[in-house]
Amino acid sequence: MSYDVITIGETMLRLSPPSPLTLEQSQHLEVHIGGSESNVAVGLARLGMRVAWLSRVTNNTLGDKLVNAIRAQGVDTSHVIRTDEDRVGLYWYEVGSKPRASTVVYDRKNSAMANISPDEIPSDVFQEHHGKLLHVTGISLAISESAKATLYETVRLAKQAGFLISFDVNYRSLLWSPEQAYETCHTVAQDADLIFITARDTVTLYDCSTDHDEAVSAMSQLYPEAHIIMTTGKHGAMLMKGNQLFKQGTYQTQPIDRLGGGDAFVAGFLYAYLSNHSSQDCLRWGCASAAYKYSISGDIPLLNKHQIQKIVMGDNSNDLIR
Repeated sequence: MSYDVITIGETMLRLSPPSPLTLEQSQHLEVHIGGSESNVAVGLARLGMRVAWLSRVTNNTLGDKLVNAIRAQGVDTSHVIRTDEDRVGLYWYEVGSKPRASTVVYDRKNSAMANISPDEIPSDVFQEHHGKLLHVTGISLAISESAKATLYETVRLAKQAGFLISFDVNYRSLLWSPEQAYETCHTVAQDADLIFITARDTVTLYDCSTDHDEAVSAMSQLYPEAHIIMTTGKHGAMLMKGNQLFKQGTYQTQPIDRLGGGDAFVAGFLYAYLSNHSSQDCLRWGCASAAYKYSISGDIPLLNKHQIQKIVMGDNSNDLIR
């Protein structure tokens, strides 16, 4: 089978108290499925793309829950490695309310994906004409040395087969230091055709200016062959390729759950990019998909292509290009 996009990474179970309760207060927990790469896969599948998700998952009821939830959204999970060893990773998330910050607690050590090895990659997937693009993130690079080696090898195989490489830096301070993240992410970014990064992470990892124009320009100079896509929080997003800079403002939304918003942005952008839309339209689809995701509870971006297209078509006020 030929895919538009293949993703690889860890997906976990997310446990959260019903809002607005704290973990300390709550006697009940809501269970969600959360993983950056699988979120992107689901978002793309719901927009009509042919997508496969690769991972290593424990062969038990919890592993079944993860795989079934992702497959139910139209993602091909037939290449997922199932193992009787290790465990499914967990994370605990408590929604904050100012001045109390939101809280994340990881419980993912020795998870099945953390113990993946390069020789477990289904290399037959990465053949010429079997796919257009591989999407990876810095999160799965950070979870273990064996996972990092596996992602390095996956990128190598994909490039060898003629795939485009999409890389979301997605820095998580709970997983590694800025110095460790820069060294590893730089290795992958050098091979990437599209690099997604937040303005905050350009400062933390790359010591860029807090001025957004200067930051995206510095990233473009460092990776001149790549499209640099930088999200800028309430200001929207920017895209720089060569000397061309595009900007897109945010769309109005009433946030219900912000987790997965960045992944929804990536999914919307990649959908438009692989559908040969203009650079400005790629940003529109990304920002519209993120806004739409904020209105949905849970990590998974249950995108509705028709509704997002209406959002994109109705906007003409925030476009900037030079």
